[in-house]
Amino acid sequence: MDRTRPLTLLLAGSLAAGGLLALTPAAQAADTELARNGGFEAGLDGWTCTVGSGAVVPSPVHGGTKALQATPAGSDNAKCSQTVTVKPGSTYTLSGWVRGSYVYLGASGTGTTDVSTWTGSAPDWQKLTTSFTTGASTTSVTIYTHGWYGTPAYQADDLSLYGPGGDPVQIPAAPTGLTAGSPTSASVPLTWTAVSGATSYHVYQGSTRVQTVTAPSATVSGLAASTPYTFQVTAVNSAGESPKSAAVSATTTSGGGGGGGGLPAHALVGYLHAGFANGSGYTRMADVPDSWDVINLAFGEPTSVTSGDIRFSLCPATECPGVESPADFKAAIKAKQAAGKKVLISIGGQNGQVQLSTTAARDTFVSSVSKIIDEYGLDGLDIDFEGHSLSLQTGDTDFRNPTSPVVVNLIQAVKTLKAKYGAKFVLTMAPETFFVQLGYQYYGSGPWGGQDPRAGAYLPVIHALRDDLTLLHVQDYNSGSIMGLDNQYHSMGGADFHIAMTDMLLTGFPVAGNTDRFFPALRPEQVAIGLPASTQAGNGHTAPAEVNKALDCLTKKTNCGSYQTHGTWPALRGLMTWSINWDRYNQWQFSQNFDAYNWS
Repeated sequence: MDRTRPLTLLLAGSLAAGGLLALTPAAQAADTELARNGGFEAGLDGWTCTVGSGAVVPSPVHGGTKALQATPAGSDNAKCSQTVTVKPGSTYTLSGWVRGSYVYLGASGTGTTDVSTWTGSAPDWQKLTTSFTTGASTTSVTIYTHGWYGTPAYQADDLSLYGPGGDPVQIPAAPTGLTAGSPTSASVPLTWTAVSGATSYHVYQGSTRVQTVTAPSATVSGLAASTPYTFQVTAVNSAGESPKSAAVSATTTSGGGGGGGGLPAHALVGYLHAGFANGSGYTRMADVPDSWDVINLAFGEPTSVTSGDIRFSLCPATECPGVESPADFKAAIKAKQAAGKKVLISIGGQNGQVQLSTTAARDTFVSSVSKIIDEYGLDGLDIDFEGHSLSLQTGDTDFRNPTSPVVVNLIQAVKTLKAKYGAKFVLTMAPETFFVQLGYQYYGSGPWGGQDPRAGAYLPVIHALRDDLTLLHVQDYNSGSIMGLDNQYHSMGGADFHIAMTDMLLTGFPVAGNTDRFFPALRPEQVAIGLPASTQAGNGHTAPAEVNKALDCLTKKTNCGSYQTHGTWPALRGLMTWSINWDRYNQWQFSQNFDAYNWS
């Protein structure tokens, strides 16, 4: 591009007239480069890619050291875009270098005719160029690049929008609608209305800024019990910070965390193979060490997939030599509870598929689970639905208002159990990453169908029950690679995976990339990290040193590696493992490492 040409022509005209150089209004509005970070040297700063489809790569590049690589998938064409401020009634040139099959470059919202250009095949870097004129009242346009459905990844670099700069970015308005949710003894959740033009928000506790977030929600933690607090938020963009919102006040509770409470500040959760044997051997309830704060009895299973009739019994002696009698088992549960431990019935597991597809199954689920809780004197329920227990029907696209019967009936059943047993009822969940964090990219069968209907299917259950939920411990194992909030894929086995997956739960995320459907953050005391206790217990075993790195990063912002969290959460509840039996088989390595960890 010839950036000197407008000034050269002006000089020539002035000299030909034999006069002095005089800058005209048109010259003062000279063309300039408007695309932000068009060479992707600052990562994806300034750019938004659909469902996390874009990433920055060091090779191949056209210029500099980095380029964009975006990968279409299913019903997503890997569109990456940014909104640029422009002047009405002005002409602009859009250009960029691309590689790949069916790569598009375009501009929308021009106020006249939106434009695009494309190449069907660019095995090496190819330049695309187009131009447009803005409408009489147009002050911003969106420039974008995208691929095509089902094609391989494409690359783009050195994207440029050249023309008259628009009016300066304005400081955003003060946020409205600030609301405090249900406090715990140590935290207060906040939500507010999104502000147009804001790129982030500052959260104030009194006069002190305590958090910066990018979504219109936050959880302020590390608070004192039974204490009143006042909060305000501001909206921020490149122009500066807005005035503060109206203040909202909330008082923390006297103790415990939502939905059951009664747990230590940092808890260890484990599954006890009470109903079956496997290679780890049988462990009697009385022999479970004091390290374990929550003991989940594995498993309550249905008489058939759709019956809702859940049954639980101790492992038969022929399968588990040394199994205690039912009376001794119940006495041992009471002894654990007297020592401050919680004992729950876990429903489902790998083999226990549960589909509450009818209201009759829902009601049977409530009555049969109640019978187990009452018979054994248990503290609550763990939901470990796996496989095909939960899926979303076509058209069920909003996690906030689910319509699929298996989801709706489960939510209603758990709410009924919670109402029956009251505030001390402990509710935990152990979904796989496929059903939770994958929802950042895909939700159900998607707006046009064709996706796995189980993707993200736990999200409506978690969201509807978040005020009743004691602990969510997602299984960070037996998982494929999952995209984190950095739009990079993360794989099992090291600290990075647990940091990225937990950060998603404590930050919140747009579901299937839709910013209008944002899954709000959970409170840190509601979240534990799920891991296998040994290499034999499941794929994705993490060495103790790596577990400690993950805890350091999430609670202290140290040892974070390459992934940068969106906050620091000293109130993170703890760890869950499959299983107590496997930890015993592995000489108690997992629980002893937890006991030795320094949380302060």
